[in-house]
Amino acid sequence: MRSIWKGSIGFGLVNIPVKLFSGVQNSQLDLDMLDERDHNNIKFKRVNEKTQKEVPYDKIVKGYFLKDRYIVLDEHDFEEVKPEKTKVIEIENFVDIGEINPVYYETSYYTQPENQGRKAYALLLKALEKSKKAGVARFVLRNSENLCVIHPLNGTIVITKIRFQEEIRDTKEVLLKDAVTINPKELQVGLALIKQYTAKFDISAFKNDYSKELLKIIKSKAQGKRATVKKIKTKKAASDDLYEQLMESLSKRA
Repeated sequence: MRSIWKGSIGFGLVNIPVKLFSGVQNSQLDLDMLDERDHNNIKFKRVNEKTQKEVPYDKIVKGYFLKDRYIVLDEHDFEEVKPEKTKVIEIENFVDIGEINPVYYETSYYTQPENQGRKAYALLLKALEKSKKAGVARFVLRNSENLCVIHPLNGTIVITKIRFQEEIRDTKEVLLKDAVTINPKELQVGLALIKQYTAKFDISAFKNDYSKELLKIIKSKAQGKRATVKKIKTKKAASDDLYEQLMESLSKRA
């Protein structure tokens, strides 16, 4: 793995120099876009909207459209926002990680301490494990400020980016317009069904079956064979009554 960021974790007055590494990888198949006529690769070019000519990467700048024109920003402007945040992941407080709704989570990065910060890193890691808390911090990555939680995982401190509150849409637009009445009997069976399906979370039990099946089809086609497509059989309850559907689910799971 190659580090994508170097800086430090601020733990009170203690600075812990660290490197960040991407903690996730894509398990989807890497499919290329091709011209249907000759199967040649489709290439994308950065083109000037007015001249229709390709623009070299080193000639591209970033700008914000304000009123009637673009305001162009350079590296100095990004550094000026809050220079102290560009190289420090400053822990602002500690929380129970269970209090953070999963809707806020984005992506995770592994940290590795520099030699001079190994003891402080080990202390923070041990303290997080012992307290069962997670740090909440902000840091700058790729010219944008990010909110994150700092938590332990298998002997490593992990930085997981989370979304700011303003990035989460309000649920009002998707709420049911009319009230729905659930009687106590239906709720009781619903709770029993949840209890019956409850198990300890084991991530290794969940595999990316879609990509595996797609790769099988690709390999079959490479050998000139026709892919066999499995027809999905929709599960259907014998009755349209919600209570009876729940009871049937319980009996099938037993």
